[in-house]
Amino acid sequence: MRVVAARKRSLRRILSRGQIRRRVRELAAQIRADYGGGQPPVLVGTLKGAFVFLADLVRQVGLPLEVDFIMVSSYGMGRTSKGQITVLKDVTTDVAGRHVLLVDDIIDSGLTLQFLRDHLLSRGAASLRVCALLARERVLAEGVAIDYLGFPVPEGFVVGYGIDYAEQYRHLPDVYVLEGER
Repeated sequence: MRVVAARKRSLRRILSRGQIRRRVRELAAQIRADYGGGQPPVLVGTLKGAFVFLADLVRQVGLPLEVDFIMVSSYGMGRTSKGQITVLKDVTTDVAGRHVLLVDDIIDSGLTLQFLRDHLLSRGAASLRVCALLARERVLAEGVAIDYLGFPVPEGFVVGYGIDYAEQYRHLPDVYVLEGER
């Protein structure tokens, strides 16, 4: 009989719910200032990871707006990107001539972000800005453009506040780094 050792993962908190709540209010104020005088924007949330962030952001922005979702996959059930992006659910809103704000949970490499920019702009969006809760420090150092950024984060698989690992940990109200497998 073969015995398989159980893998134990630990969580290290890097952002508290209070920090997140304050930053969401700040981002919402910036968005309200930028979009407050014109045509209501379309906020496009990336599923599944950005749904909690998007919901909190929409409530704080407090402007007329539309919400839609797009779902892409580059991870599957693993911890590393497959490097190939697949659209699993596309937006249903006609974004032609509209101002689009893409709301993402984390900018990890910039590849998915570039794919989504190209995808939404190819549909005729009048403008496209990006709001991300998290972005890797190395991606920011590479110059990836993010219009509204919550927090830079170091390497490590992050979970919580809607972000998962293999469909686990989304329920956590804080953001953690998933550490070790012992």
